[in-house]
Amino acid sequence: MKTQAAVLWSQPGKWEVTEIDLDPPRGGEVLVRLVATGLCHSDDHVATGDMPARHLPMCGGHEGAGVVETVGPAVDDLAPGDHVVFSFVSSCGRCKWCATGRQALCNVGPHLTTNNAFLDGTFRMHTGDEDIAQFAWLGAFAQHTVVRRDNLVKIDRDLPLREMCLLACGVPTGWGSAVTSAGVQPGDVTIVMGLGGIGMNAVQGAAHAGASRVIAVDPIEFKREVALALGATDVAASIGEATDLAKELTEWQGADNAIVAVGLTRSEHVGQAFAAISKGGTVAVTGISGVTEPLPPASMFELSMYQKRIQGVLYGGLSPNVAIPRLTRMYRAGQLKLSELITRTYTLDQINDAYLDMHAGRNIRGVITFE
Repeated sequence: MKTQAAVLWSQPGKWEVTEIDLDPPRGGEVLVRLVATGLCHSDDHVATGDMPARHLPMCGGHEGAGVVETVGPAVDDLAPGDHVVFSFVSSCGRCKWCATGRQALCNVGPHLTTNNAFLDGTFRMHTGDEDIAQFAWLGAFAQHTVVRRDNLVKIDRDLPLREMCLLACGVPTGWGSAVTSAGVQPGDVTIVMGLGGIGMNAVQGAAHAGASRVIAVDPIEFKREVALALGATDVAASIGEATDLAKELTEWQGADNAIVAVGLTRSEHVGQAFAAISKGGTVAVTGISGVTEPLPPASMFELSMYQKRIQGVLYGGLSPNVAIPRLTRMYRAGQLKLSELITRTYTLDQINDAYLDMHAGRNIRGVITFE
């Protein structure tokens, strides 16, 4: 079939909306009609070249939600009409990581960064004689896409897909950064550094975990105001301000934990967060850096003698098949705010304008809607 998709042809480059050819689903695959796709910073990292693409052209997008149109052979637990949320991490269900509840580290995952073709070495999207890769094997910047069954989570049909698309990446990654990776406990003083789509959900997660003070850090006033509405108790324009406040609150010990969710994370951001935490504290690093970014400048003495910890974070340290249903229940109960995260919606043709808005700090999360 033919469909419209936003395709990247070079790095750095801009997304170009064009008509493409899409193959039908093969064994273990599903054809999905997209309803909404979040504009995550990770896709922009591909456009800027901070995240190298192994194959170009590429259809971007991974924070998607839609409706099943057709299922391929060997897919017996989804049917046309089912509503699904995408997952950019796979789940073979058999490897050590899946078996121990760490689905984000599934052994299939590394293929996403070493080879953008499907596991059989082929592609599902094409233009003329040229193959088009799909970011994270998803390609959610398209009206229709074919994905692996293992990258889909079924949800109830009455849930709003515009909001549900955020559960594909930004919400669980940020929420889990606080609840799981940083290990926020009741009564903690927590710093969240960077208030985009990830950081705002780290604020929600820290509040849900019972932090007594959630200090949200961002230079943009609009984002600080939204953070207060999502559970932050305090805001700061700089990490220096946040560090001083955390120390005042803890008899000059420092924050119990800090989550680094800066859009393009630099080593100095991690070093600043490391200096802001107390003995026994944790820095959870969620933001993506360039592939050549060095390790942070941090005191090795403090690392060992103060028993501090720097923790890398992928998908919030969660498993999509568990996290997404859990988060939908929280949304139904009014405990998780999703509509409040969506600053503006866009058409697919407006995708480059949407990313300009993101860089200008005008959005918490922009969302492409297809209906």
